[in-house]
Amino acid sequence: MRRLSLRQARRAAIAAQELASPRPSSTPNLGHVQRTIRRLSVLQIDSVNVVRRAHHLTLFSRLGAYDTRLLWRALEERRIFEYWARMASFAPMEDYPLYRHRMDRLAQDEGKRIRELNASAPGYVESVYEQVAERGPVTVADLEEPGERRGPWWGWADGKIALEHLFAAGRITVAHRRNFTRYYDIVERVVPAEYLEAPSVDGAEARRRLLLLAARALGIGTIRDISGYFRLRADQAAPVLADLAATGSLVEVEVAGWSEAAYLHPAVTIPRKVDARALVNPFDTYMWNRERIERLHAFSYRIEIYVPRPKRAYGYYVFPFLLGDELVARVDLKADRGAGVLRVPGAFMEDGADPLHVAQQLAVELREMAGWLGLDDIVVGERGDLTPHLRNTL
Repeated sequence: MRRLSLRQARRAAIAAQELASPRPSSTPNLGHVQRTIRRLSVLQIDSVNVVRRAHHLTLFSRLGAYDTRLLWRALEERRIFEYWARMASFAPMEDYPLYRHRMDRLAQDEGKRIRELNASAPGYVESVYEQVAERGPVTVADLEEPGERRGPWWGWADGKIALEHLFAAGRITVAHRRNFTRYYDIVERVVPAEYLEAPSVDGAEARRRLLLLAARALGIGTIRDISGYFRLRADQAAPVLADLAATGSLVEVEVAGWSEAAYLHPAVTIPRKVDARALVNPFDTYMWNRERIERLHAFSYRIEIYVPRPKRAYGYYVFPFLLGDELVARVDLKADRGAGVLRVPGAFMEDGADPLHVAQQLAVELREMAGWLGLDDIVVGERGDLTPHLRNTL
């Protein structure tokens, strides 16, 4: 069995996630956006807008200052589609058939909310589908009887429950978004026929192909790493990964310091040197598996959005800073659009890194980010041992 050093594993992971490649020398275009999503296989959507929403930040980390309208153009031109690929996510349109088995299962596996809705309002869900078919694309507010939101701010009205069930079941999909609002339409008007009418992929084959996509996107990972990328079950993934290794589609390897065997995708090169420089947002595909990040980088991370302010160790919205093949710092960021300022309330060094070099490289990244966000200045706060160096550099 091939044996890799931890640094080799780390470089393979960074390269597979498109974080080691130089950013485009020309202005990023639609092809760059599409290729990046294709390499990642999934782009998580998130509503938190402290700096910019996560789906844009993930692309910025790889492409630099790109026009965010390109992402919506990719959706409207049917190059990508939205689904629960992991969380709410965009995925390449050519992968649509791989999710049909999941849609079919969710169509039959009614959750508590949809069961209660069917019991209290028989026929309501079908009436919502008919409205989408007749008048789509529509939002919840466009429904004839959308219902009232129940419970706290995240409580769903009946119309939202019905639309989300139909979406999960693959009967409707997202045609486009406006101001982050989903506009739903029937799949026949959104998904190109070549993908909608493609031969059925059964659950076993879909899992096999999704696991290969996950292994390619991760570069290297254990059974739990690879199965978790699309939230597949590890016990079902284990024999599939073993078979893929037996046929040469994956390479089983040992990584120094890891207690479990891992699989390396043969298409992933292991660079001798990685010159990455990126602020990686908490919802970036690279940061999904916190346990894997700790194994790769000895970097323990948790997002502190839901932690009360007095108990936060680093800040509200903290970006790990990737430099070379190491996570060298943690940077709390906030886009103050009213003041035209990118604020850095705190910046914290990791052990062993050179603070002057890190500050210089972080300043370059912050300037590029501020320009992309349309902000005129960068203001550094007081929290963290990196802030004095960063302030001096800027």
